[in-house]
Amino acid sequence: MSDVAGLKKDLSRRMEGAVEVLHKEFTGLRTGRASVSLLEPVMVEAYGVPTPLNQVASVSVPESRMLSVQVWDKSMVKAVEKAIRDSGLGLNPAADGTLVRVPIPALNEERRTELSKVAGKYAEQAKISVRNVRRDGMDQLKKWEKDGDISKDEMHDEEKEVQKLTDKVIGEIDEALAHKEQEIMQV
Repeated sequence: MSDVAGLKKDLSRRMEGAVEVLHKEFTGLRTGRASVSLLEPVMVEAYGVPTPLNQVASVSVPESRMLSVQVWDKSMVKAVEKAIRDSGLGLNPAADGTLVRVPIPALNEERRTELSKVAGKYAEQAKISVRNVRRDGMDQLKKWEKDGDISKDEMHDEEKEVQKLTDKVIGEIDEALAHKEQEIMQV
C-alpha cells in the first residue's frame, strides 16, 4: 500500500538533513572573524581520553579577532593549548593562567580562495545527497505505480512534487554557499 504523504515527509526530512549537515560543515570553515563554533571540532586529550573542548572549557568571543578559552581545570591548560595548536585550523593559542587566548589571524587572498573551494565542495556533497534522496523517492513512486498502488497520473503529479521539493532545497544550498563565500571573501 502506498503512503505518498509519508514518502514526501520522509524525503523532505532527509533533504533538510543534508542542508543541516552543510550548515555544520560551514561553521567549521574559518572566516576572518572569531566564532565560538570555530573550536567545536577540537578534541582535547583529557585524562587519557579524547574529549570535546567544550567539555573541559568555555569558549567566548571578547573581540572580533580573538577567542577566549576559559579552562576549568588548571592541569588541562597545556593540553587545551596543544589541541588548539594541532587542530589544523592554523591558530596559535597563548595561555595566561587558566585562560587561553586564541588570536584569529586575517586570511590572505590565497587562503580565502582555498576556503571558497572547500565551501563549494561541501555544497556539492549536499546537492549529491539531495539528488540521491530524490532518486529514492522517484524509485518508490515508480514501484508503487508498477504494483498498481497509484495511477500513472498520480505518479507523474507526485514526481513533479518531488522535483519541486528538490529544486527548493538545492536553491537553499546555493543560497547558503553564496552567503558563506561572501563571508569568506570579505576583508
